[in-house]
Amino acid sequence: MNKKSPLLLLINPWIFDFAAYDFWAKPLGFLYLAAVLRKNGFTINYLDCIYSEDYPEKNVIRLRKECGRGKFLKTIVEKPPLLKIIPRNYRRYGLPVDFIEDKLRKFSPPEVILITSTMTYWYPGVFEIIKMVKTIFPKIPTILGGIYPTLCFEHAKLNSGADIIVSGPGEIEILKLISNLTNKKISFYPDLNNLDSLPYPAFDLYPKLPYVCLITSRGCPYRCSYCASFLLYPKFTSRDPLAIVDEIEFWEKIYGVTNFAFYDDALLFEPQKRLIPLLQEIIHRKIKCNFHTPNGMHLRGITEEIAELMLKAGFKTIRFGLETADEELMKKTGGKITRNEFIKGISYLHRAGFAPEDIGIYLLAGLPGQKAHEVEDSIRFVKDYGAKPYLAEYSPIPGTTLWEEAVKNSRYDLTNEPLFHNNSVFPCEWEEFSRQDLERLKRLTRY
Repeated sequence: MNKKSPLLLLINPWIFDFAAYDFWAKPLGFLYLAAVLRKNGFTINYLDCIYSEDYPEKNVIRLRKECGRGKFLKTIVEKPPLLKIIPRNYRRYGLPVDFIEDKLRKFSPPEVILITSTMTYWYPGVFEIIKMVKTIFPKIPTILGGIYPTLCFEHAKLNSGADIIVSGPGEIEILKLISNLTNKKISFYPDLNNLDSLPYPAFDLYPKLPYVCLITSRGCPYRCSYCASFLLYPKFTSRDPLAIVDEIEFWEKIYGVTNFAFYDDALLFEPQKRLIPLLQEIIHRKIKCNFHTPNGMHLRGITEEIAELMLKAGFKTIRFGLETADEELMKKTGGKITRNEFIKGISYLHRAGFAPEDIGIYLLAGLPGQKAHEVEDSIRFVKDYGAKPYLAEYSPIPGTTLWEEAVKNSRYDLTNEPLFHNNSVFPCEWEEFSRQDLERLKRLTRY
């Protein structure tokens, strides 16, 4: 007689923040893990505290745009005492607590509960859901993984309430842990040097699929001073472009998905091997979908050929990371582009047929020691060459090159309190770049 398949409960927690927007935000790594667990014969119950199509209030659906992105349902909550000084409302983004609690109580008791996390300063949502599951399933072991415990392991270990903390890429370690906790033998271990050995992420756990997130690679070959990509995935690994197109076709044909968001940190790296074959294959197979790049691409990689292929393949929302138009600061933050390369790349995009409002350029604001006028100059530079600037407020990340400088320049205890990593706190504010300057610069980005 076959042993009953062990039941696992996977949970994506709420977001607690001053501001949040659904820019094709899904826990992609967690959904890959869910797929690997299913491939090993585990039964999965999945609870997303942010999204649920069965929530009775229809305004949740109304918040979605046709392409899938949109506003989160939100509720004003009391600020943590340390954030009382910030003159903004603090909110829980996602579904009401009583609705989530009711859904949890309807689940059969699992053998293990897995909880993911993203931004370090969103940990209040992690803590709240752990507290809730500990009340409802007091004897069930909980495993916490994701970005927060990877970057702030000791804080998570001391404060989260989870039984087990996993740091870094977790597929292999979590499989071993769950095997021990459930006494079930693992038959499939993915080869993380071959990302195409992974099953497609378990997006089908959502009842409706307005979009699907994709990766063509993990990690990043660059070492930008403000970015934690190399800490989360130390090795840069690419997928086969044709396998990616197979995945796009799968979601489009089986589930009717027509919007895809690339989560890559280096989509334009080695384009002859990676992006160009992918675009050519999308066009060859006559796939009629919309593609979006919310993470930002490296404009240095844009050529006339790539710009034309992107337009023809159906790229709609295109974002690039310039960070700054200041040549010295460009070198300091990673040196991944120059002003002349930016101008050339923008001209290729215009020539291909992208309008200025289609071309979004991320500019960092609030770097340690950065002056407001430097950001203003960058905004004007981007506008002058026919693109749309978007301010990305700097969030200090432990382990990055800029971290120690941020710690020295901030009036907040960044080292011991992840809440202060929040870009809405404006951690590196000083006399030459105030919160008032930031608000003025935001207004300047508008057309």
